[in-house]
Amino acid sequence: MTTSRYRVFSDDQWARVEPLLPSNAGRRGHPFGDNRRVVEAIAYRYRTGIAWRDLPREEFGPWQTAWKRHRRYAADGTWDRVLARLLAEADAAGKVDWAVSVDATITRAHQHATNTTRPEQDTGAGSNHRNQLPAEREPAGHGIGRSRGGLTTKIHAAVDGRGRPLAAVVTGGHRNDGAVLAAVLADIRVPRIGPGRPRTRPDSVIADKAYSAGTYRRALRARGIAVVIPQKSDEIAARKRRGSRGGRPPGLDTDAYKRRNVVERHFALAKQWRGLATRYDKLAITYRAAVILAACLIWSRI
Repeated sequence: MTTSRYRVFSDDQWARVEPLLPSNAGRRGHPFGDNRRVVEAIAYRYRTGIAWRDLPREEFGPWQTAWKRHRRYAADGTWDRVLARLLAEADAAGKVDWAVSVDATITRAHQHATNTTRPEQDTGAGSNHRNQLPAEREPAGHGIGRSRGGLTTKIHAAVDGRGRPLAAVVTGGHRNDGAVLAAVLADIRVPRIGPGRPRTRPDSVIADKAYSAGTYRRALRARGIAVVIPQKSDEIAARKRRGSRGGRPPGLDTDAYKRRNVVERHFALAKQWRGLATRYDKLAITYRAAVILAACLIWSRI
């Protein structure tokens, strides 16, 4: 068992998470050994940003075990299922605030994350929704692109009204935030405890001007979602130039918009894990799995 200095899960948190993890490696009679030790190793690696080979062996055992387990959990969606269950329990208890804020944060891709193929090369279907097969969940270019900051990747996230993560999508750093809005909202899927379909629709979406295009507004309204997004200055000027033909300006609940900072605080908290603040992973699915693991840690406290 790892010492408390190396742990991120409390005993109570682990008691909630452990029953949701796979119990074996898919072979009858070969159960996983010491799940907590391995999961703590995975979390420690991302919290500190060290190389897998540098994991303290006396605390976590062979580094290969931690890496293989993380790779397996990333491919089969284990952490997505854990997060879905934790969200379901929180929603059943009325602890999810459905005034959802959406934004993206950009991170530098370390050279260890970019030495397999050029980021311009296609690597798959370009999507990473939970219900797809592992091969289809790896985004094009491994979710790495060229932007003003060089080789970068983006985490597009949706958080509830208290800044707790509901969904995450990883793309290249060059991708426009608004263009990924539909994928982020599609990633929100909170099952019910008992009968009923999963909840997928927020009460409202709060976002900055990067999401202000009319296409995004109409898509949200079509789903019955309140839109709390300010207009860009050029959109306002264009509407005024058209006079009466420009139509009425979209309304903005300024009090509700003040709550948008919760998503910024979420990113600030997530980037305290150095392995998330800088991307070292070659595969987008393993990087995203660490983002979801961090989300599970947050919701296991609720």
